[in-house]
Amino acid sequence: MAPTVKVVLGSIAFAIFWVLAVFPAVPFMPIGRTAGSLLGAMLMVIFRVITPDQAYAAIDLPILGLLFGTMVVSVYLERADMFVYLGKLLSWKSKGAKDLLCRICLISAISGAFFTNDTACVVLTEFVLKIAREQKLPPHPFLIALASSANIGSSATPIGNPQNLVIAVKSKISFGNFLFGIFPAMLLGVIVNALILLCMYWKLLSVHKDEEDATMEVDAEEERTLISHVELSHLTSSNSQEQNSELESINIYSSSNPNDPKNYIETTRNRGTLNESDNFHVSLNVNSYTNQVETLGNGGNPTESKIHKVPSLQSVSVKHSNSSKETANDGSMSSKSIPSLNGSEQENAALPKKWKRILWKTCVYLVTIGMLVALLLGLNMSWTTITAALALVLLDFKDAGPCLEKVSYSLLIFFCGMFITVHGFDEAGIPRKLWDFMEPYAKIDHIGGMTVLAAVIIVLSNLVSNVPTGMSNVPDFEHEIIICRRIRRTKGDSGLNYMSNTRT
Repeated sequence: MAPTVKVVLGSIAFAIFWVLAVFPAVPFMPIGRTAGSLLGAMLMVIFRVITPDQAYAAIDLPILGLLFGTMVVSVYLERADMFVYLGKLLSWKSKGAKDLLCRICLISAISGAFFTNDTACVVLTEFVLKIAREQKLPPHPFLIALASSANIGSSATPIGNPQNLVIAVKSKISFGNFLFGIFPAMLLGVIVNALILLCMYWKLLSVHKDEEDATMEVDAEEERTLISHVELSHLTSSNSQEQNSELESINIYSSSNPNDPKNYIETTRNRGTLNESDNFHVSLNVNSYTNQVETLGNGGNPTESKIHKVPSLQSVSVKHSNSSKETANDGSMSSKSIPSLNGSEQENAALPKKWKRILWKTCVYLVTIGMLVALLLGLNMSWTTITAALALVLLDFKDAGPCLEKVSYSLLIFFCGMFITVHGFDEAGIPRKLWDFMEPYAKIDHIGGMTVLAAVIIVLSNLVSNVPTGMSNVPDFEHEIIICRRIRRTKGDSGLNYMSNTRT
């Protein structure tokens, strides 16, 4: 244990950092988390808890490099519409509110594992709210599912959240061992989380389903009624139009010379421009009425010359309508010919850009998959993610400034200050004393000890924050991991005796 003055001053500096990190909007010092971490680091040096050289050495560059590379890759994946596709997958062939809740749990867990939990929550929240608004669903069950599942899923990989980065880098656990070791627990956690949320909101989601079914039935009934009314009105209007046209033709015929069908056509044409069907109907009426008049006027023996006049009139009227229609069509075609050519030229100009966009997105996905494969093969995590980030910058072939501006540099600075503050707190000796006190009750060789250890970590993660807790306890976990590896090489009681002798 360090001297009492050093312990007190180190505790004060860490307490200031903790308050500002957990409560960023403190009324008496609203400077935020990032400035709070820098203030804690500065106090550790000013109070002489650690030296400036020790402060610089406490900054873990591999973790910062891994954080930076992961954030850059996430920015380019967002530009490549990866999260847009994930958002569309949420509503693709959805079978209701409960199905949507389960999809959100699964997709947010996968996104949190490979694209960090912060990115998954920030990007997918927009799509969740949009889907809930379109389907008229209450948004809070789905937002809770997104937040909880993204955090559960992020525990599966070292790049899922910052504390995993610290634990994996400090303990030198490979990406593959970390993933396959925690994946079963993560999958079980996602399933349990989905079941709990379904039980909590089952009634709310079921009520909405019943209302939706009732609304659909009412809408279908109204649609059928509307269709029947439309059909009835259409039939009535068509019958009335036919009757009116026949009455008009009779009146015109009676007022004109019955032996001269030309007057009928001219009188009918004076009503306005007729379409093809109207002209054809007029010609048929002229045909019928002329045949009747000539039959009666000639004693039932119509003359051959007058009968042949009617088809000629019919052909003239039909030809006139066809010619007018062709003229209208020619006019419309001529008016639309130029815009159609311009539209085709625009489509041809946009085609290369579309294929370039598709090729670039494919390259982004392939680089990301290559990065994950390299991590699974056990390559250095920091340099692998940085290499993937630079490869994406080169593939973009344009100024990387706008993309690099989206990187959360405040988070990187926060980590720098936190590294120094936590290291000074460790040098004060308080975390070591705490773990020495808890060690007899938190042995990992039996279920009771693992339960106590898990409970202590849960309490400290919620009180002190998860990243400082992981950073303070990593040295002890390294010792436990070394012991467990040695136990595996031994058998029976000899291994347990070796573990107790190593601890003493």
